[in-house]
Amino acid sequence: MARNTHVAADTSAPAITQILARFVANHPSRGWSDAVDHEAHRTFYNWLGCAIGAARHEAADAALAAVAMLQPAPQATVLGRKERVDMASAALVNGITSHTFDFDDTHLKTIIHPAGPVASAVLALAETRGSSGRDVLDALVLGIDVACRIGNTMYPDHYDRGWHITGSTGMLGAAAACARLLKLDEKKTQMALGIAASQPVGLREQFGTMTKPFHPGGAARAGLTSALLAMHGFTSSPRALEAPRGFVQVVSDKRAWNEVTDELGERFEISFNTYKPFACGIVIHPSIDACVQLREQGIRAEQVERIELRVHSLVLELTGKKEPQDGLQGKFSVYHGCAAGLLFGRAGEDEFEDAIVTRPDVVALRRKVQATVDDSIDEAAADVTAILTDGRRVHVRVDHAIGSLQRPLSDAQLDGKFTQLVEPVLGAERAKAIGQACWKLGTAPDVRALVKLCAA
Repeated sequence: MARNTHVAADTSAPAITQILARFVANHPSRGWSDAVDHEAHRTFYNWLGCAIGAARHEAADAALAAVAMLQPAPQATVLGRKERVDMASAALVNGITSHTFDFDDTHLKTIIHPAGPVASAVLALAETRGSSGRDVLDALVLGIDVACRIGNTMYPDHYDRGWHITGSTGMLGAAAACARLLKLDEKKTQMALGIAASQPVGLREQFGTMTKPFHPGGAARAGLTSALLAMHGFTSSPRALEAPRGFVQVVSDKRAWNEVTDELGERFEISFNTYKPFACGIVIHPSIDACVQLREQGIRAEQVERIELRVHSLVLELTGKKEPQDGLQGKFSVYHGCAAGLLFGRAGEDEFEDAIVTRPDVVALRRKVQATVDDSIDEAAADVTAILTDGRRVHVRVDHAIGSLQRPLSDAQLDGKFTQLVEPVLGAERAKAIGQACWKLGTAPDVRALVKLCAA
């Protein structure tokens, strides 16, 4: 019987599993610049706010109800909740909540949301062990480097096949980070990566449902479990990533092995992390930004006859839902994003509530958005023209949206975002205390003091 064939297997691939294991196990603590270390604090801070912000979402309720049936031991905290569960379940649930609002960090080169899997696994393990804040940050930087370097190796082919790359590389980052936190040697770290390589999770078909945020949660749990197995002597292939039947060659025809090794230990992928000002898919952000700018120019919804939107084909492939029926679907509707930007001048989590997505005036404006594909426009750009009822045409072009590497959120803007997410869950006083503790994480002797602040 004939079989589909892809690019021939590469039998001469470098030993990247071993190379990454050696890097994770042996790289010196804080072996990077002050700028990288500051970005690690920003990444953790943004992740924590997203996780706490969604603590009362129905997805968190459902996930907790499921893990409670496993009768877990109370080892670790579910952020923003009173419940304590086993550390693997905490990694799962905190990974879910950190991605539920689609408000988390983004490594733009790969569209990976790296903190969800990595930080969720690390903090659950660190709380159980009483690890220092410095150990947490070291693990975070190195785990994100592993996940994103593997992502660089495979993107975009792997993503184009339908994998949700956050989950399908996140288990590797989580395994590497937990191996580092456990202080596993090179050999056991190599085994942890190998075990994790057999557990990729996440298909893009699930976008717009609760299963999308399950992907980083599932990856966090898988990576943590892989490191624990390796610690106790569980074995895997030492070439699980690069072998002809290993992870990379099975799930991608692109195999840019140099993306793993180039400047390893000198360039850290967390340096290229970005933080969202809008609570939705990253490819919608330029369109929202443009519509916010229209509002800032005085344009109001009642003046609009139609909005002509030109975007790259990937934008409509990922976020082309014209008639979203709830908030989760709204996060994958560039049409809703444009309407929110123009109507409200923002697109935080409140603008993606079910009641807003189905509100008549929002639906009416959304239906005036006419989106067309123009692949001469970059994936990270948008061209928007508002045609008004008096015949005027108002044009806005966004080449780099706010929150991008070219226009990054400042620390003060991150503070504002964190407060917006955490205050409704834990109150203003606690939100302020958690924020201050996050900025000082690198000097914290024991992360359990921070985690205690994060419990309801």
